Amino acid sequence: MNTRSIRAGLLAAIAVFGATSALAVSEREQEMIDRIKPVGEVCLEGDASCAAPIAAASSGPRSGSDVYGAACVACHDTGAGGAPMKGDAVAWAERMTKGTDMLVTNAINGINGMPPRGTCMTCSDEEIRVAVEFILANSQ
Repeated sequence: MNTRSIRAGLLAAIAVFGATSALAVSEREQEMIDRIKPVGEVCLEGDASCAAPIAAASSGPRSGSDVYGAACVACHDTGAGGAPMKGDAVAWAERMTKGTDMLVTNAINGINGMPPRGTCMTCSDEEIRVAVEFILANSQ
């Protein structure tokens, strides 16, 4: 083999290696971009450049049992943060002296260690009400 053909072979190998490396770097860069891209965007009302929001299909209000199981159970089944436990008739009897409407208002607005809506920010006022009624019915 002569020197010229060796050089040509090396140059060809370097070119292939370079193209392969560039492709690998490009793939890694794309993976990184995908990992750190925003999960949403902020749109101001009236900004035509923003995509129209997609409304979630509602299946109607959730039952008190469903809301309790999704949002209330963590504290009211364990007593976390001083929460009165579901089934504790004495603790709930004391609170019932304020009336159901006041208990619902406290659940919506938060009270003591309980955050507003018990952190169920997707719960409607009616769903909070039926969850409170569910707790009361199961605590007598």
